[in-house]
Amino acid sequence: FFSSQPMDRYTESPPPEVFGGGYQLKLVSGTANTDLSQGIARQLGLSLEPTAIGQFADGEINIQLLNNVRGSDIFIIQPTCTDVNKNLMELLLLIHTLQLSSAKRITAVIPYFGYARQDRKTKPRVPISASAVAQLIEKMGPHRVVTVDLHCGQIQGFFHQTPVDNLFAENEFVKYIEHKHFDKDKLVIVSPDAGGVAGARRVADKVHAKGVVTILKRRISANVVEEMQVVGDIDGKICVIVDDMIDTGGTLCKAAGLLRDKGASKVYACATHGLFNGPALDRINESVLEEVCVTDSIPQRSNVDKCKKLLVISLVQVLAEAILRIHHERSLSALFNK
Repeated sequence: FFSSQPMDRYTESPPPEVFGGGYQLKLVSGTANTDLSQGIARQLGLSLEPTAIGQFADGEINIQLLNNVRGSDIFIIQPTCTDVNKNLMELLLLIHTLQLSSAKRITAVIPYFGYARQDRKTKPRVPISASAVAQLIEKMGPHRVVTVDLHCGQIQGFFHQTPVDNLFAENEFVKYIEHKHFDKDKLVIVSPDAGGVAGARRVADKVHAKGVVTILKRRISANVVEEMQVVGDIDGKICVIVDDMIDTGGTLCKAAGLLRDKGASKVYACATHGLFNGPALDRINESVLEEVCVTDSIPQRSNVDKCKKLLVISLVQVLAEAILRIHHERSLSALFNK
């Protein structure tokens, strides 16, 4: 459908091929999640643009695009996951390189947006890091940013001049839950905090669950929860916790244990971003959780081998369709109204 014939940088350039979006669609990948990038390229019938990305001896990142991209509609695929600072710098330099290479339009596709949890001042003399990262990205001049399940939706407002499309993985979780064939009269969707109730309600409505339950928690520091309370009836119910991310897994496993103690028959978990830092995978293996479902917004290949309860579903189809819709100037909201 789209031409993907490599072109030498010094070859005389023909006019950009004209499609529905007016300019040739091209994909550029950073090194953070090449499996996801290659999957999206295959879904779109394209090849990733060849790049040379490396590091100098002192750690500085070195980038070169090997094909002509002048006048093209470019989508950079680069989550800012671990190593977050390296991957963020790589993203900034890719945007800058494409600007200098005269790309017609640049869209930064950031499946996982690092620093998103630092979205406000919670104590004196601390940075609002999510705002600082947004300003850094915006300063490089992308025409649009696409991300998935931001930790806090208000982060879109940190981009003052750049449109941000925050996609949702909830439809993929709906397919996962439907595939389990749970008894709908015994199924409840659990929000791990008050801020996630709206998302849990959307999932519950789509799978026709019995209800929505909320867990109220009081944190004493990052990744440390002192107290939890369950709001809602879970006695004899199958609970599915829906969250945006899993970091060290401590809060998730504690919540699952609380739900079982309160009478839940089984507990599952769905989270868009599986960071799995520190002892997260060991905690999940030893927990009462039946299964943990995450997406491939962050590479999970090695984690699947370490955790028998981990299931990975792909964002390839969602992101590929979003890219195609943006290229053709079509609505993205239609993706989630199906």
